[in-house]
Amino acid sequence: MNAPTPSTHLAPAILQREVPDALLTTLKSRFAERCSTALVVREQHGRDESAFTTVPPPAAVVYALSTQEVAEVVTLASQYRVPVIPFGVGSSLEGHLLAVQGGISIDVSRMNQVLAINAEDLTVTVQPGVTRKQLNGAVKSTGLFFPIDPGADATLGGMSATRASGTNAVRYGTMRENVLALEVVTASGEVIRTGTRAKKSSAGYDLTRLMVGSEGTLGVITEVTVKLYPLPEAISAAVCSFPSIEAAVRTTIQIIQMGIPIARVELIDANTVRMVNAHSKLTLREEPQLLMEFHGSPASVKEQAETVQEIAAELGGNAFEWATTPEARTRLWTARHNAYFAAIQSKPGCRAISTDTCVPISRLADCLLDSVAEADASGLAYFLVGHVGDGNFHFGYLLDPNIPSERATAEQLNHALVTRALRLEGTCSGEHGVGLHKMDFLLSEAGSGAVAMMRTIKQALDPHNIMNPGKIFTL
Repeated sequence: MNAPTPSTHLAPAILQREVPDALLTTLKSRFAERCSTALVVREQHGRDESAFTTVPPPAAVVYALSTQEVAEVVTLASQYRVPVIPFGVGSSLEGHLLAVQGGISIDVSRMNQVLAINAEDLTVTVQPGVTRKQLNGAVKSTGLFFPIDPGADATLGGMSATRASGTNAVRYGTMRENVLALEVVTASGEVIRTGTRAKKSSAGYDLTRLMVGSEGTLGVITEVTVKLYPLPEAISAAVCSFPSIEAAVRTTIQIIQMGIPIARVELIDANTVRMVNAHSKLTLREEPQLLMEFHGSPASVKEQAETVQEIAAELGGNAFEWATTPEARTRLWTARHNAYFAAIQSKPGCRAISTDTCVPISRLADCLLDSVAEADASGLAYFLVGHVGDGNFHFGYLLDPNIPSERATAEQLNHALVTRALRLEGTCSGEHGVGLHKMDFLLSEAGSGAVAMMRTIKQALDPHNIMNPGKIFTL
């Protein structure tokens, strides 16, 4: 396995394609004020939460209201061989939204209707602009909920496109396991449907799984059907402090290997605790922490919590603090989800190179502890959070964008971290996706043969390379 050198990740290749005036005129005529070429709108749609800052914005932004409108835009773009980039809320972290070859941004945020709640089947169908919080608000009265929680209030279309997961994945899985069916506009402007509301199928190729995680490179998702779950009868959350990151990680490993059905188990290091305390006005002990949540019946939740507390105590865990009311739990998890913003605010004017990896649970301690030691030795400010119950963790390296040496250091740390994860039979990204930042690492992980097969699929479904080109791999 040959790992890429850090320098390959410093900037995306920018090969802008011309967007003909005739196309812009047609789009403006068809969509009126919902087609914008204003610089401020284009710049908003030409950046995400990644550290890339020098890519030109798209030539225009079209706010679509229906599948048919998305199909119209894609059909026109196909005629002119112009790229199209789907846009939800812009919360991606690896440069997924950047118009590296120019083109048209299709904003689906106004396609935000919950189309059908089938409570008896535990499914719901939504337009792609519906956010996870909006969806849970819509289904709350049915006694059901949608568990995939990537932190940001992302759209279901974007979450499907990037194969998102988050804090609940250890119990409920990722978008891969929870998307049943999709409606997709292909590169030719055709509307297709993949999957059904049935819980399983052995009919033909699994096109749903092909589209989930394709990052907009194979089509624009315009409808999503996902699984719902009954709201737990009882929920209990706890925070536990540890004398070291190693103790917290080894506690997590024992919890998972013993088969305890914990719903959430999140690691935050002492650096991040300090940032979260300042940002969210909390008083968590400034030591490595595990944030945990237990779902089930009152008896099962009590049993899970007691077992976990015993495991933690054996490894030095102490100061268990319980959050049993909905308000206390919400405050705790909101603070965790705001860790990224807490870190950014801790160093005014900084940017974050945020990266994630995922390894087999038995290799988590090896991967994480060596990565922490490297980050500490670098002298660069960073934050560390992890959905460690499934072997997934995130580093955010905080850098001054005006100091090239800090960016170089951050990229070197990212390179070492991902290379280590691959060596330990893990993946270059547990949930952020490939985007621009991890294209070379995908080649290291999957191998040239597998990436060549991906290219073959891409070229067959998108022969003019207009669907979010320049992401995942190069053509």
